[in-house]
Amino acid sequence: MTRPVIALPGRRKRGAHIADFPDSLSGVDLDLYFADYARGVLHAGGLALHLPFDADPAEYRGVFDGVLLPGGADVDPAHYGADPLDGHPNEPERDELELALLALADADDLPVAGICRGLQLLNVHGGGTLHQDVPEHAHFDKAPNTTIHHVEFTEGSVCARLYGRPIEVNSLHHQTIDRVAPRFTVTARSEDGTVEAIEATDRPWIAVQWHPEMMDDGHDDPLFAWLVAAAAERRRRR
Repeated sequence: MTRPVIALPGRRKRGAHIADFPDSLSGVDLDLYFADYARGVLHAGGLALHLPFDADPAEYRGVFDGVLLPGGADVDPAHYGADPLDGHPNEPERDELELALLALADADDLPVAGICRGLQLLNVHGGGTLHQDVPEHAHFDKAPNTTIHHVEFTEGSVCARLYGRPIEVNSLHHQTIDRVAPRFTVTARSEDGTVEAIEATDRPWIAVQWHPEMMDDGHDDPLFAWLVAAAAERRRRR
């Protein structure tokens, strides 16, 4: 195998959550993610490998060359010392899986790309905090490729090199970064000052708050190309 392997965790649903499933399967567990994440990895030359919800990431050591953390439900605020807000469910079991995956990536110096929740989880993993509800950013009533924010990149950052110029992005989140974790620097902001991208100072880790995979031609987004290239380099160093 010569193509780098990218770990792609998902989220857990029940058959009852899926339209047209027979009632007899309503209690069956499903692990799933939006296919555009895997399409982005594949288009960039990598192999996306789904990490089952019940897996122990430590048992996959040596299998993955990189990690893609996708969007999803809120990170449990207990991880950053806050109380939960009513009406905002989280997925503690998913937090446990993905934080264990990040511990593996940390120990083995694997490149990581985060999208939306992935950015938030990386920040929390590094000791940062989140604004728990920023409803003006939650444009779930619009098509997912609708541009909402103008994003400016920090000169000299990896993101500035990848994107080359300010871009227009979608906005499908209701949480944002509050206190930035010490190991990260902010490398993009929207016009209202919201953190839109972060980069680790000590690891090949990059995350964005928008959903590049859902934009027009999202499978061509440079974030996927960066992740696969970094994973390929990590594979060569084995």
